[in-house]
Amino acid sequence: MSAGYPSVTTIHKHGYLTKTRFVNGLACPKWLWLAFNAPDRLPEADRSGQHRLDEGRRIGELARQRFPKGILIEAETIEENVGRSTELVKKRVPLFEAGFIHSDKVSYARADVLVPVGKDQWDLVEVKGTTEVKEEHIPDVAFQHRVYSDAGLKIRRCLVLHLNKTYVRSGEVDLSALFQEVDVTREVATLAPDIPPLIEDLLKVTRSSSAPEFGRGESFHKDVDGVHVDDAVWKEHPASDLMELYYGGKKVLDWLETGTYWRIRDVPRDQFKGNGARQQVIQQEAYISGQPHIDQAKLSSFLKSLQYPLQFLDFETFQPAIPLFDDSWPYQQVPFQFSLHVVEKPGAKARHYGYLSMEAKDPRQGFAEALRSVLGSSGHVVAWNVSFERGRLKELAAYLPEHAGWLSEVDARFVDLLVPFRNFEYYHPAQKGSASIKAVLPAMMGKGYADLAISDGGSASLAYLETVWGHIYGMEVSKEQFVATKHNLEAYCGRDTEAMVWIVDKLVELAG
Repeated sequence: MSAGYPSVTTIHKHGYLTKTRFVNGLACPKWLWLAFNAPDRLPEADRSGQHRLDEGRRIGELARQRFPKGILIEAETIEENVGRSTELVKKRVPLFEAGFIHSDKVSYARADVLVPVGKDQWDLVEVKGTTEVKEEHIPDVAFQHRVYSDAGLKIRRCLVLHLNKTYVRSGEVDLSALFQEVDVTREVATLAPDIPPLIEDLLKVTRSSSAPEFGRGESFHKDVDGVHVDDAVWKEHPASDLMELYYGGKKVLDWLETGTYWRIRDVPRDQFKGNGARQQVIQQEAYISGQPHIDQAKLSSFLKSLQYPLQFLDFETFQPAIPLFDDSWPYQQVPFQFSLHVVEKPGAKARHYGYLSMEAKDPRQGFAEALRSVLGSSGHVVAWNVSFERGRLKELAAYLPEHAGWLSEVDARFVDLLVPFRNFEYYHPAQKGSASIKAVLPAMMGKGYADLAISDGGSASLAYLETVWGHIYGMEVSKEQFVATKHNLEAYCGRDTEAMVWIVDKLVELAG
């Protein structure tokens, strides 16, 4: 056993350093410490996280079909997996989930695919559900390479097999075109010398008597998994709001790491530079005064530019990793629902229209036809962050050329309601640096989305996917759940467009 490594007893008590723990530990040492020492304190996977796991399994199953006569090694324990893998490598056939333990008795890796090459070599294939090779994929593969080489496997090439973003489905899924193979052997070889010291550094973290914390020896980073919420530094600085600074980026992390500033109000004005500096100044003034910033002249100019009838439009989409329909591609945002509120003239009551496809078929044709039937031919079409709606309409025009003409006309009539808020022509301290409608609506109106069962676009997409397409993941949906999801989706999407009506009315009031 290498000097400094924990005992076998300790490792078996807390588990092995797997490739997932290795990569996650590099990103967040506290996550790694919790995984080894207090796994119950790690946040449980939410519905979104579980969906990503389900998608990953489905992608992995499809990837295996590219390797005929491959053997899937299913085992209940790591030791059983290693035993079966050791025996099956002698068969010289493709192996799925073959696992080995490094001679350090700490590192354990399980390969997505090991492909025999020639007499005694292997290609290591890591399957990813992304549409490109990402930076964090290289340490992942390099860690595996170290383990398999130690187990006596001669690795010829290291490959990342990811989804091909240029693949467009036509008929049955073409596995040869769906996936794209990228050789990362050179990158892995370059990183290889760094892997052992990185492992040792991570194991030092796991052996620590306490978890690493922000301000306690760990650099500030984006707390993706929410494991730092109980760090002592936040108890010492309960009023810290720097993470809310608009366009704060790395300079905020630097200020926190050095302890230079903890609150937005304390940052000298000359520190607000570059992109977002103007908004940062406004945000600071609003935090100090506790009052919203309102630029009446610019708001008035924006409102005067609006051409009635105003048609407030919002789309909901879902993004299957494996394209479900012809003329669609991996992770394409397929629209399945819209909400439309129409205000004919200032002060008029809004009329509402909507569309929601709840059938397990391509929703795009029905979506386009329904939208065309209710969207007027004059006046501005108002959306929040219009680039999203514009992108979906452009894709619809390409898919449905018979609708291309009127879709182009609609595109020319868009107005972005995000603009005055992105420019901080209105900014309320309760927005906490955000210009999203989810932040603006409750700050401005005192009411938001909290009363809804579905309160954000990600949840809407997931609810639709589970309810309408859950069968592709082996899920069963009751009639009651189906009815409830339909109602909740209509309520959520309707709130988005109704919220824009409320916000414009409020801007009219504020602009005088």
